[in-house]
Amino acid sequence: MRLSGIHALLVASIALSGCRSAHVEATVSNHTAQPISLVEVDYPSASFGTQNLAPGADFHYRFKVLGAGTMKLSYTDTARKEQTATGPYLKEDANGPMVIEITPAGVHWQTVLGSAPPQ
Repeated sequence: MRLSGIHALLVASIALSGCRSAHVEATVSNHTAQPISLVEVDYPSASFGTQNLAPGADFHYRFKVLGAGTMKLSYTDTARKEQTATGPYLKEDANGPMVIEITPAGVHWQTVLGSAPPQ
């Protein structure tokens, strides 16, 4: 009985030892004076988005990159015209923050991505 309790404690301590999966913490920011709609961010193997993004609003999303490829942003402006922008190239072990700013002058991608921490 006592050995079983020690075994359970060992398993729990390994599970909580700090092994973390690589992920990207993305923020899409609307820095325009107009609302935008149908915001979609494509990344290798998947996509995320939101129906509407008000002026000055942010949309946060955390994702894991599977595979590698170039990111793409698309959204609809107030004139109902689809806008697109190509983003950075991501590798499968991408890890860190990313900010996608939609401004009157265009889309700006800010990344500080590294590799996944060793496990």
